[in-house]
Amino acid sequence: MADKLYTDANKTTAHADKFTDKLKVLIRFCVRVMALLMTFVIFMGVLDIVWVIIGKLKQEPPMLLTIADMLSTFGAFMAVLIAIEIFVNITIYLREDVIHVKIVLATALMAIARKVIILDVKDLEPQYLFGIAAIVFAMGFAYWLVIVSPGYRREQQPEHPS
Repeated sequence: MADKLYTDANKTTAHADKFTDKLKVLIRFCVRVMALLMTFVIFMGVLDIVWVIIGKLKQEPPMLLTIADMLSTFGAFMAVLIAIEIFVNITIYLREDVIHVKIVLATALMAIARKVIILDVKDLEPQYLFGIAAIVFAMGFAYWLVIVSPGYRREQQPEHPS
């Protein structure tokens, strides 16, 4: 009787493993599609930056970018860099089948840095600025915690031959 229960449990586990394996294949396919789409987004973002810069340089007076133009261009550059970071997250997930917290936090830090760079502080409430400051502090602290964690140090230190 115990042998039958053990065999039935193995069949159920084997069936569940086949099912989850099929789901993992589907998820990996979806992640590949996301990588392809992110590549398209990055390419279109670069084209947009080129288009905007050329358009601004053709306006009167020609070959002049104002500070406002430069700030909006910096924001566009940062958006493309964030897209590249997300692409890196996707490709690392494809290679290692794990999400790296350090890279996700670095991407979030870049996104909040973009927000700070393009922020026009004269039209904002103080609460909004305190909120942005809290986010910057929290993200920086979380990134620092990941870097100083013992697991991170072990991964980064080269092995010395004895």
